[in-house]
Amino acid sequence: MTPDRQPTPSALEGIRVLDFTQMMLGPFATQLLGDLGADVIKVERPGTGEWERGLTYAGELLGGDSAAFLAMNRNKRSVALDLKLPAARDALLRLAATCDVVVENFRPGVMDRLGLGYDDFRAVRDDIIYCSGSGWGQDTKYARENRPGQDLLIQAATGLAFNTGTAGDPPTAAGTSICDATGALTLANGILAALLARERFGIGQRVEVDLYHATLAILTQEISAMVNHDAEFYRSEAGIAQPWLEAPFGIYRTIDGWLAVAMGPMDVIAGVLADPALAELDPWLDRDTAKRRIDELAAERKTTELLDALLDAGFWAAPVRTMREAYEELAADGSSLLVDVMHASGTPLQLIGCPITLSETPWRQRLRPPAVGEHNDEILAEVLSADELHALRAASAS
Repeated sequence: MTPDRQPTPSALEGIRVLDFTQMMLGPFATQLLGDLGADVIKVERPGTGEWERGLTYAGELLGGDSAAFLAMNRNKRSVALDLKLPAARDALLRLAATCDVVVENFRPGVMDRLGLGYDDFRAVRDDIIYCSGSGWGQDTKYARENRPGQDLLIQAATGLAFNTGTAGDPPTAAGTSICDATGALTLANGILAALLARERFGIGQRVEVDLYHATLAILTQEISAMVNHDAEFYRSEAGIAQPWLEAPFGIYRTIDGWLAVAMGPMDVIAGVLADPALAELDPWLDRDTAKRRIDELAAERKTTELLDALLDAGFWAAPVRTMREAYEELAADGSSLLVDVMHASGTPLQLIGCPITLSETPWRQRLRPPAVGEHNDEILAEVLSADELHALRAASAS
Protein backbone atom coordinates (compact mmCIF):
# COMPACT_ATOMS: atom_id res chain seq x y z
CA MET A 1 0.00 0.00 0.00
CA THR A 2 1.46 3.33 -1.07
CA PRO A 3 1.66 5.84 1.79
CA ASP A 4 -0.30 9.04 1.36
CA ARG A 5 1.74 11.76 -0.24
CA GLN A 6 2.51 14.55 2.20
CA PRO A 7 1.12 17.97 1.23
CA THR A 8 3.70 20.01 -0.63
CA PRO A 9 4.83 23.24 1.01
CA SER A 10 3.54 26.55 -0.28
CA ALA A 11 5.98 28.71 -2.23
CA LEU A 12 6.10 31.44 0.44
CA GLU A 13 5.66 29.20 3.48
CA GLY A 14 7.59 30.67 6.40
CA ILE A 15 7.36 34.24 5.08
CA ARG A 16 5.46 36.62 7.37
CA VAL A 17 3.94 39.90 6.18
CA LEU A 18 2.71 42.77 8.35
CA ASP A 19 0.05 44.43 6.22
CA PHE A 20 -1.10 48.01 6.84
CA THR A 21 -2.78 48.38 3.44
CA GLN A 22 -6.24 49.39 2.30
CA MET A 23 -8.33 49.72 -0.86
CA MET A 24 -6.91 47.69 -3.82
CA LEU A 25 -3.27 48.62 -4.41
CA GLY A 26 -2.02 47.05 -1.17
CA PRO A 27 -4.61 44.38 -0.32
CA PHE A 28 -4.59 42.76 -3.78
CA ALA A 29 -0.78 42.53 -3.61
CA THR A 30 -0.71 41.06 -0.10
CA GLN A 31 -3.51 38.61 -0.90
CA LEU A 32 -1.33 37.23 -3.68
CA LEU A 33 1.46 36.70 -1.13
CA GLY A 34 -1.03 35.01 1.20
CA ASP A 35 -2.30 32.78 -1.60
CA LEU A 36 1.27 31.66 -2.20
CA GLY A 37 1.66 30.69 1.46
CA ALA A 38 2.80 33.78 3.35
CA ASP A 39 1.35 34.46 6.80
CA VAL A 40 -0.27 37.86 6.21
CA ILE A 41 -1.26 39.82 9.31
CA LYS A 42 -3.69 42.56 8.35
CA VAL A 43 -3.64 45.59 10.66
CA GLU A 44 -7.01 47.37 10.81
CA ARG A 45 -8.83 50.06 12.75
CA PRO A 46 -10.72 48.79 15.79
CA GLY A 47 -14.45 48.50 15.20
CA THR A 48 -14.85 49.53 11.57
CA GLY A 49 -11.73 47.91 10.18
CA GLU A 50 -10.27 48.82 6.81
CA TRP A 51 -12.08 51.61 4.97
CA GLU A 52 -13.06 49.39 2.04
CA ARG A 53 -15.10 47.06 4.23
CA GLY A 54 -17.91 49.61 4.01
CA LEU A 55 -17.74 50.27 0.25
CA THR A 56 -21.10 49.20 -1.16
CA TYR A 57 -21.63 47.69 -4.59
CA ALA A 58 -25.04 48.57 -6.01
CA GLY A 59 -25.79 49.87 -2.52
CA GLU A 60 -25.25 46.49 -0.86
CA LEU A 61 -22.85 44.70 1.48
CA LEU A 62 -22.31 40.95 1.99
CA GLY A 63 -22.58 39.93 5.63
CA GLY A 64 -21.64 43.48 6.59
CA ASP A 65 -18.59 43.66 4.31
CA SER A 66 -17.98 45.00 0.82
CA ALA A 67 -17.74 42.53 -2.04
CA ALA A 68 -14.57 44.40 -3.03
CA PHE A 69 -13.00 43.88 0.41
CA LEU A 70 -13.87 40.18 0.39
CA ALA A 71 -12.33 39.80 -3.08
CA MET A 72 -8.90 40.95 -1.88
CA ASN A 73 -8.47 39.80 1.71
CA ARG A 74 -8.54 36.02 1.92
CA ASN A 75 -5.60 34.12 3.39
CA LYS A 76 -5.00 36.85 5.97
CA ARG A 77 -5.42 37.20 9.72
CA SER A 78 -6.77 40.45 11.17
CA VAL A 79 -5.49 42.37 14.17
CA ALA A 80 -7.30 45.60 15.07
CA LEU A 81 -5.27 48.29 16.85
CA ASP A 82 -5.37 52.04 17.34
CA LEU A 83 -2.07 53.08 15.76
CA LYS A 84 -1.96 56.26 17.84
CA LEU A 85 -1.61 54.29 21.09
CA PRO A 86 2.03 53.92 22.21
CA ALA A 87 1.28 50.40 23.45
CA ALA A 88 -0.13 49.44 20.05
CA ARG A 89 2.92 50.83 18.29
CA ASP A 90 5.18 48.91 20.65
CA ALA A 91 3.29 45.68 20.02
CA LEU A 92 3.51 46.15 16.26
CA LEU A 93 7.25 46.79 16.36
CA ARG A 94 7.69 43.65 18.46
CA LEU A 95 5.60 41.76 15.94
CA ALA A 96 7.69 43.20 13.11
CA ALA A 97 10.78 41.59 14.59
CA THR A 98 9.16 38.27 13.59
CA CYS A 99 8.14 39.50 10.13
CA ASP A 100 9.95 39.51 6.79
CA VAL A 101 7.92 42.19 5.05
CA VAL A 102 5.99 45.31 6.06
CA VAL A 103 3.57 46.76 3.49
CA GLU A 104 1.73 50.09 3.71
CA ASN A 105 -0.08 52.38 1.29
CA PHE A 106 -0.94 55.42 3.38
CA ARG A 107 -0.18 58.84 1.97
CA PRO A 108 3.55 59.63 2.11
CA GLY A 109 4.69 60.59 5.61
CA VAL A 110 1.77 59.12 7.56
CA MET A 111 3.63 56.02 8.78
CA ASP A 112 6.67 58.09 9.79
CA ARG A 113 4.46 60.38 11.87
CA LEU A 114 3.01 57.32 13.62
CA GLY A 115 6.50 56.06 14.46
CA LEU A 116 6.04 53.15 12.04
CA GLY A 117 8.31 54.24 9.20
CA TYR A 118 11.11 52.33 7.55
CA ASP A 119 13.74 53.39 10.08
CA ASP A 120 11.49 52.35 12.98
CA PHE A 121 11.04 48.85 11.61
CA ARG A 122 14.66 48.54 10.52
CA ALA A 123 15.67 49.25 14.12
CA VAL A 124 13.97 46.02 15.22
CA ARG A 125 14.99 43.94 12.19
CA ASP A 126 17.80 45.24 10.02
CA ASP A 127 16.96 43.05 7.03
CA ILE A 128 13.27 43.99 6.96
CA ILE A 129 11.67 44.57 3.57
CA TYR A 130 9.54 47.69 3.86
CA CYS A 131 7.15 48.32 0.99
CA SER A 132 5.30 51.55 0.30
CA GLY A 133 2.52 51.84 -2.26
CA SER A 134 1.11 55.23 -3.17
CA GLY A 135 -0.72 57.17 -5.84
CA TRP A 136 2.08 59.42 -7.04
CA GLY A 137 5.29 58.24 -5.35
CA GLN A 138 6.93 59.23 -2.08
CA ASP A 139 8.67 62.44 -3.11
CA THR A 140 7.33 63.61 -6.45
CA LYS A 141 5.69 66.85 -7.51
CA TYR A 142 2.15 65.56 -7.03
CA ALA A 143 3.02 63.75 -3.81
CA ARG A 144 4.38 67.01 -2.37
CA GLU A 145 1.12 68.70 -3.39
CA ASN A 146 -0.68 65.99 -1.37
CA ARG A 147 -2.89 65.08 -4.30
CA PRO A 148 -5.23 62.12 -3.82
CA GLY A 149 -4.12 59.07 -5.79
CA GLN A 150 -7.00 56.94 -7.03
CA ASP A 151 -7.53 54.71 -10.06
CA LEU A 152 -9.76 57.03 -12.13
CA LEU A 153 -7.51 60.01 -11.39
CA ILE A 154 -4.47 58.04 -12.56
CA GLN A 155 -6.25 56.94 -15.74
CA ALA A 156 -6.92 60.61 -16.39
CA ALA A 157 -3.41 61.86 -15.58
CA THR A 158 -1.46 59.27 -17.59
CA GLY A 159 -3.36 59.63 -20.86
CA LEU A 160 -4.97 56.20 -20.53
CA ALA A 161 -8.51 57.64 -20.53
CA PHE A 162 -7.73 59.70 -23.64
CA ASN A 163 -6.51 56.56 -25.44
CA THR A 164 -9.82 54.76 -24.92
CA GLY A 165 -12.90 55.14 -27.11
CA THR A 166 -13.35 56.81 -30.49
CA ALA A 167 -12.53 60.30 -31.70
CA GLY A 168 -15.17 62.75 -30.55
CA ASP A 169 -16.02 60.71 -27.48
CA PRO A 170 -15.14 62.11 -24.06
CA PRO A 171 -12.12 60.50 -22.39
CA THR A 172 -13.26 56.99 -21.46
CA ALA A 173 -12.36 55.09 -18.30
CA ALA A 174 -11.56 51.37 -18.36
CA GLY A 175 -14.24 48.95 -17.16
CA THR A 176 -12.23 47.95 -14.08
CA SER A 177 -9.68 49.48 -11.72
CA ILE A 178 -6.83 48.81 -14.13
CA CYS A 179 -4.34 51.19 -12.48
CA ASP A 180 -4.95 49.76 -9.01
CA ALA A 181 -4.55 46.21 -10.30
CA THR A 182 -1.40 47.09 -12.22
CA GLY A 183 0.05 48.80 -9.17
CA ALA A 184 -0.81 45.82 -6.96
CA LEU A 185 0.82 43.28 -9.25
CA THR A 186 3.87 45.51 -9.62
CA LEU A 187 4.09 45.85 -5.83
CA ALA A 188 3.89 42.07 -5.37
CA ASN A 189 6.67 41.64 -7.93
CA GLY A 190 8.80 44.18 -6.08
CA ILE A 191 8.30 42.34 -2.80
CA LEU A 192 9.20 38.97 -4.34
CA ALA A 193 12.34 40.48 -5.90
CA ALA A 194 13.35 41.98 -2.54
CA LEU A 195 12.79 38.63 -0.80
CA LEU A 196 15.01 36.91 -3.38
CA ALA A 197 17.68 39.61 -2.96
CA ARG A 198 17.64 39.09 0.80
CA GLU A 199 17.97 35.34 0.33
CA ARG A 200 20.92 35.78 -2.01
CA PHE A 201 22.70 38.81 -0.53
CA GLY A 202 21.46 39.01 3.06
CA ILE A 203 20.06 42.53 2.71
CA GLY A 204 16.76 44.18 3.52
CA GLN A 205 15.56 47.22 1.62
CA ARG A 206 12.76 49.62 0.91
CA VAL A 207 10.42 48.92 -2.02
CA GLU A 208 8.35 51.73 -3.52
CA VAL A 209 5.62 51.43 -6.16
CA ASP A 210 3.05 54.02 -7.15
CA LEU A 211 0.00 53.95 -9.39
CA TYR A 212 1.13 56.79 -11.65
CA HIS A 213 4.46 55.33 -12.69
CA ALA A 214 3.17 51.74 -12.82
CA THR A 215 0.44 52.86 -15.24
CA LEU A 216 2.88 54.81 -17.38
CA ALA A 217 4.94 51.61 -17.49
CA ILE A 218 2.06 49.60 -18.98
CA LEU A 219 1.66 52.35 -21.60
CA THR A 220 5.15 51.38 -22.74
CA GLN A 221 4.11 50.46 -26.32
CA GLU A 222 2.14 53.63 -26.88
CA ILE A 223 4.76 55.96 -25.39
CA SER A 224 7.57 54.21 -27.28
CA ALA A 225 5.70 54.62 -30.56
CA MET A 226 4.86 58.26 -29.83
CA VAL A 227 8.35 59.30 -28.76
CA ASN A 228 10.48 57.27 -31.16
CA HIS A 229 8.37 58.01 -34.22
CA ASP A 230 8.12 61.65 -33.09
CA ALA A 231 4.40 61.52 -33.83
CA GLU A 232 1.04 61.99 -32.18
CA PHE A 233 -1.50 59.20 -32.35
CA TYR A 234 -5.20 59.98 -32.23
CA ARG A 235 -8.28 57.92 -31.57
CA SER A 236 -9.94 56.67 -34.71
CA GLU A 237 -13.24 58.24 -35.77
CA ALA A 238 -14.63 54.87 -36.82
CA GLY A 239 -13.54 52.95 -33.74
CA ILE A 240 -10.16 51.31 -34.30
CA ALA A 241 -9.54 50.06 -30.76
CA GLN A 242 -6.08 51.61 -30.23
CA PRO A 243 -4.97 55.12 -31.30
CA TRP A 244 -1.71 53.82 -32.77
CA LEU A 245 -2.93 50.66 -34.51
CA GLU A 246 -4.28 50.16 -37.99
CA ALA A 247 -7.34 48.44 -39.42
CA PRO A 248 -9.00 46.06 -38.78
CA PHE A 249 -8.17 46.17 -35.02
CA GLY A 250 -11.49 46.73 -33.26
CA ILE A 251 -14.93 45.48 -32.26
CA TYR A 252 -17.70 44.85 -34.77
CA ARG A 253 -21.45 44.40 -34.43
CA THR A 254 -22.89 41.27 -35.99
CA ILE A 255 -26.50 40.21 -36.56
CA ASP A 256 -26.69 38.67 -33.10
CA GLY A 257 -23.84 40.13 -31.08
CA TRP A 258 -20.33 41.55 -31.25
CA LEU A 259 -16.98 40.27 -32.46
CA ALA A 260 -13.47 41.45 -31.60
CA VAL A 261 -10.95 41.34 -34.43
CA ALA A 262 -7.25 41.77 -33.73
CA MET A 263 -4.28 42.44 -35.99
CA GLY A 264 -4.06 40.69 -39.34
CA PRO A 265 -3.62 41.19 -43.09
CA MET A 266 -6.30 43.16 -44.88
CA ASP A 267 -6.26 40.75 -47.84
CA VAL A 268 -7.22 37.88 -45.52
CA ILE A 269 -10.19 39.66 -44.00
CA ALA A 270 -11.14 40.90 -47.45
CA GLY A 271 -11.29 37.28 -48.58
CA VAL A 272 -13.38 36.20 -45.59
CA LEU A 273 -15.83 39.04 -46.19
CA ALA A 274 -15.80 38.54 -49.99
CA ASP A 275 -14.92 42.17 -50.64
CA PRO A 276 -11.71 42.46 -52.75
CA ALA A 277 -11.81 46.26 -52.50
CA LEU A 278 -10.86 46.01 -48.82
CA ALA A 279 -7.49 44.56 -49.78
CA GLU A 280 -6.71 47.75 -51.74
CA LEU A 281 -7.06 50.00 -48.68
CA ASP A 282 -4.02 51.10 -46.71
CA PRO A 283 -4.47 49.68 -43.18
CA TRP A 284 -3.15 52.88 -41.57
CA LEU A 285 -3.96 55.75 -43.92
CA ASP A 286 -7.41 54.35 -44.75
CA ARG A 287 -8.10 52.79 -41.35
CA ASP A 288 -11.41 54.60 -40.74
CA THR A 289 -12.69 53.77 -44.22
CA ALA A 290 -11.72 50.13 -43.72
CA LYS A 291 -13.31 50.00 -40.27
CA ARG A 292 -16.60 51.40 -41.54
CA ARG A 293 -16.70 48.97 -44.47
CA ILE A 294 -16.00 45.99 -42.20
CA ASP A 295 -18.73 47.31 -39.86
CA GLU A 296 -21.20 47.10 -42.75
CA LEU A 297 -20.18 43.61 -43.80
CA ALA A 298 -19.97 42.17 -40.28
CA ALA A 299 -23.50 43.41 -39.56
CA GLU A 300 -24.75 41.01 -42.24
CA ARG A 301 -23.23 37.91 -40.62
CA LYS A 302 -23.95 35.95 -37.45
CA THR A 303 -21.27 36.00 -34.77
CA THR A 304 -20.45 32.28 -34.83
CA GLU A 305 -20.44 32.11 -38.63
CA LEU A 306 -18.06 35.06 -38.97
CA LEU A 307 -15.88 33.91 -36.08
CA ASP A 308 -15.44 30.44 -37.57
CA ALA A 309 -14.58 31.89 -40.98
CA LEU A 310 -11.97 34.22 -39.51
CA LEU A 311 -10.41 31.52 -37.35
CA ASP A 312 -10.30 29.08 -40.28
CA ALA A 313 -8.43 31.75 -42.25
CA GLY A 314 -5.90 32.11 -39.43
CA PHE A 315 -7.22 35.49 -38.31
CA TRP A 316 -7.28 36.43 -34.62
CA ALA A 317 -10.84 36.99 -33.44
CA ALA A 318 -13.07 36.31 -30.44
CA PRO A 319 -16.71 36.90 -29.48
CA VAL A 320 -17.41 39.82 -27.16
CA ARG A 321 -19.03 38.44 -24.01
CA THR A 322 -20.41 39.90 -20.84
CA MET A 323 -18.58 39.36 -17.58
CA ARG A 324 -21.42 37.08 -16.48
CA GLU A 325 -21.01 34.91 -19.57
CA ALA A 326 -17.28 34.55 -18.84
CA TYR A 327 -18.05 33.64 -15.23
CA GLU A 328 -20.74 31.13 -16.19
CA GLU A 329 -18.30 29.35 -18.47
CA LEU A 330 -15.83 29.05 -15.57
CA ALA A 331 -18.58 27.67 -13.35
CA ALA A 332 -19.77 25.19 -15.99
CA ASP A 333 -16.20 23.97 -16.52
CA GLY A 334 -15.63 23.54 -12.78
CA SER A 335 -12.71 25.97 -12.97
CA SER A 336 -10.31 26.00 -10.04
CA LEU A 337 -10.21 29.78 -10.37
CA LEU A 338 -13.56 29.89 -8.54
CA VAL A 339 -13.31 29.22 -4.80
CA ASP A 340 -16.14 28.76 -2.31
CA VAL A 341 -15.66 30.17 1.19
CA MET A 342 -17.87 31.03 4.15
CA HIS A 343 -18.04 34.61 5.39
CA ALA A 344 -17.51 35.22 9.11
CA SER A 345 -21.27 35.87 9.34
CA GLY A 346 -22.07 32.46 7.86
CA THR A 347 -22.90 33.84 4.41
CA PRO A 348 -21.56 31.61 1.61
CA LEU A 349 -19.28 33.39 -0.85
CA GLN A 350 -17.70 32.58 -4.17
CA LEU A 351 -14.47 34.39 -5.00
CA ILE A 352 -11.96 34.52 -7.82
CA GLY A 353 -8.87 32.60 -6.75
CA CYS A 354 -5.20 32.94 -7.59
CA PRO A 355 -4.41 32.69 -11.32
CA ILE A 356 -0.86 31.34 -10.78
CA THR A 357 -0.26 27.62 -11.31
CA LEU A 358 2.82 26.16 -9.62
CA SER A 359 3.39 22.46 -10.21
CA GLU A 360 5.16 21.72 -6.92
CA THR A 361 4.04 24.49 -4.57
CA PRO A 362 0.41 25.23 -5.50
CA TRP A 363 -1.56 28.07 -3.99
CA ARG A 364 -4.13 27.18 -1.34
CA GLN A 365 -7.31 28.67 0.04
CA ARG A 366 -6.42 28.53 3.74
CA LEU A 367 -8.29 31.37 5.40
CA ARG A 368 -11.53 33.14 4.53
CA PRO A 369 -11.54 36.97 4.62
CA PRO A 370 -11.29 37.81 8.35
CA ALA A 371 -13.64 39.71 10.61
CA VAL A 372 -12.20 42.93 12.06
CA GLY A 373 -9.67 42.02 14.74
CA GLU A 374 -10.66 38.35 14.58
CA HIS A 375 -7.12 37.22 15.37
CA ASN A 376 -6.10 39.86 17.91
CA ASP A 377 -5.40 37.53 20.83
CA GLU A 378 -3.91 34.80 18.63
CA ILE A 379 -1.40 37.21 17.03
CA LEU A 380 -0.57 39.54 19.90
CA ALA A 381 -0.07 36.70 22.38
CA GLU A 382 3.00 35.81 20.32
CA VAL A 383 4.79 38.98 21.43
CA LEU A 384 2.90 40.28 24.51
CA SER A 385 2.55 38.80 27.96
CA ALA A 386 -0.93 38.19 29.36
CA ASP A 387 -0.64 41.36 31.46
CA GLU A 388 0.50 43.44 28.49
CA LEU A 389 -2.30 42.11 26.34
CA HIS A 390 -4.83 42.94 29.05
CA ALA A 391 -3.39 46.47 29.39
CA LEU A 392 -3.56 47.01 25.63
CA ARG A 393 -7.18 45.88 25.56
CA ALA A 394 -7.99 48.31 28.37
CA ALA A 395 -6.20 51.21 26.63
CA SER A 396 -8.01 50.46 23.36
CA ALA A 397 -11.38 50.45 25.09
CA SER A 398 -10.83 53.79 26.84
